[in-house]
Amino acid sequence: MRIYISADMEGVTGLVDADDVQPGGRDYERGRLMMAEDVNAAIRGAVAAGATDITVNDAHGPMRNLLPEALHPAARLIRGKPKQMGMLEGLTPEHDAVICVGYHSRAGALGVLSHSFMGHEIEDIWLDGRPVGEIGLAHATAAAVGVPVTVLTGDDCACTEMTEWDASVTTVAVKYARDRFAAELRPADEARAAIEQAVAASLCAPPKAPVVDAAPSTLTVRWQSASVASMLLGIPGVTSADARTVQAQGPLPGLYRLFGVWMRVAASLTNQPPYC
Repeated sequence: MRIYISADMEGVTGLVDADDVQPGGRDYERGRLMMAEDVNAAIRGAVAAGATDITVNDAHGPMRNLLPEALHPAARLIRGKPKQMGMLEGLTPEHDAVICVGYHSRAGALGVLSHSFMGHEIEDIWLDGRPVGEIGLAHATAAAVGVPVTVLTGDDCACTEMTEWDASVTTVAVKYARDRFAAELRPADEARAAIEQAVAASLCAPPKAPVVDAAPSTLTVRWQSASVASMLLGIPGVTSADARTVQAQGPLPGLYRLFGVWMRVAASLTNQPPYC
């Protein structure tokens, strides 16, 4: 059984502030070890369920957060950037399941460290008219590859967002949002035991592969800056919905890869901190 783990950081046990998750932050070094422990709990659960091949993709920010020496030896790590498929780099149809560790709710939600991919540079995203953030877009893209998401961990708001997108996904709340930078925390050992148990249980029966739909989707993004939207119109296939909103059509996962190009263009035009 081949398992793919996409590891973000904002939804990791104990982390609540930008200083916990940004390189240079006063608690970042502690945060990256907390991230490794949540990921390792998921790896242990996968191993207990019989996984023989586990890939972990460091999917947060600079994508160099996980220390290879801190990772469970049963897994291989994809580290660094740029990556053509970003948070889903390395996912293939040969994988049996996707586990999302440390995910967070989308921009505008009152979840811990909530945002969509680029802090406040992205105000809203829609996939086929449905509001979406990193959770829904990762789920839809994995489904297009033919691999089901079976478990997601994060704060309670991220878990609710996942359930609203697909109620069949098992969720593990490791903390409960009190505000965007405050949460009630589950004890670390309890949270990691819950992650391990949820992953093992979700994989005990072979996960059911989703039906791959090759029909084109429409991705719409509203940016904070009209400059970003204007520049993106130079990419073939990108159209304008208004001065700050662009969209494109195409099948996933190609559309997800195109969105990564949009973000690289936006990053070249802006210099905003991710949380403010």
